[in-house]
Amino acid sequence: MKRLIFSVLLALTTAVVAQTKPQAKAQATPKPDRDSIALVDARWSCDTVNGMILKRFHFKNKQLFRSNQFIAVLEIPRNAPYHVEFSHEWQRTKTSVQARKRGAVAAINGSFFDMDRHNPICYLRIDGRDLGENTAGSDPDHRKYYQYGSMFLNNGRPSIFKTDSARNAEKSLETENIMTAGPLLVMRSKEVAQRDDRTFITQRHNRTAIGTKADGTTILLVVDGRSQFAAGMSIPELCKIMRWMGCREALNLDGGGSTTLWMKENRNIKNLDANGIVNFPSDNGKFDHYGERAVSNCVIVVPNK
Repeated sequence: MKRLIFSVLLALTTAVVAQTKPQAKAQATPKPDRDSIALVDARWSCDTVNGMILKRFHFKNKQLFRSNQFIAVLEIPRNAPYHVEFSHEWQRTKTSVQARKRGAVAAINGSFFDMDRHNPICYLRIDGRDLGENTAGSDPDHRKYYQYGSMFLNNGRPSIFKTDSARNAEKSLETENIMTAGPLLVMRSKEVAQRDDRTFITQRHNRTAIGTKADGTTILLVVDGRSQFAAGMSIPELCKIMRWMGCREALNLDGGGSTTLWMKENRNIKNLDANGIVNFPSDNGKFDHYGERAVSNCVIVVPNK
C-alpha cells in the first residue's frame, strides 16, 4: 500500500512540475528585425480614394535595409468599386497613356517585354487572346527563371500561383486573362527562397510587385531605384517587404526603368504630380516624376460598371 501511495504522489508531483515549466524556446515569439520595425513605424502619407488607399513614404538616412528608399503602395480592398484588368499595346506605350485610354483610375507597369521588338517575353492572355508567350532559352522545353509565376483574374481580382516548369503550360489553362512574370515573392504567407546566381535577383533595382492578402485586398507596390535618393531593392529584400505588407501571395513584375505607378487626378490625393505619376521613374536619369518608360503591358484598375 505504501508503494502505491508513493507512486501516486510521484506522478502528481511530476505533472505539476511539467505544468510549471517555461515554454520551449521553439514557441517563443520571433523578435522583429530593424527593417520590419522601420517599415511599420514609418509615418506613411495616406490618401483614400473611394475605398482605395494610397500610401507613400521616403526612407532617408539609410533607414531601410541600410539604404534610402521610396515606396508607394496602392491597396484595393475587395469591396472597393474597382476591379483589375490587363492592358497591352503592340507598340510600346507609357503606363499612364495605356491607363487613360482604358478609363482606368490607377495602373502599374506589367510583365517583361523586348525593348526593341516591343512584344511580351512572358505569357500574356487578355480577354481570351494570346498576346505573348514565354520566350525560349537554351532549353526550349522549360521556362526561364523569371517566368515561374503567373496570375489570372477571377471576377477582377488577381489570383497568383506557381507555374508548371513546361514552357507553354499556360496555354492549357481555361481562363480569359493570364499574365506570367516572376520570380514569385511570397506564397502562403511565406517568403519564397530565391536563387543567388542572377544579378537581376541579388542586386538592387527599381521594382514593381503585385500581391494579395487573405481578406481579398490587392496590393500594387513600386520601389524606386538607381538614385542616391532611392537605392532600389534586391528580390530577397522585396520578398520581405511584400510579406511585411501582409501579402499571402506576391509576384514580381517588370522593374528597372519600367517601374511606374500612375493615378488619375483626384482632389483627395495630396501632392499628386500633374501627370499622375506617383513614384520617381528612372528612365530620364533624374529623381522626378517625368522618367516614365513606354512599356508593352500594364495592370490597370478600372471602375466597376
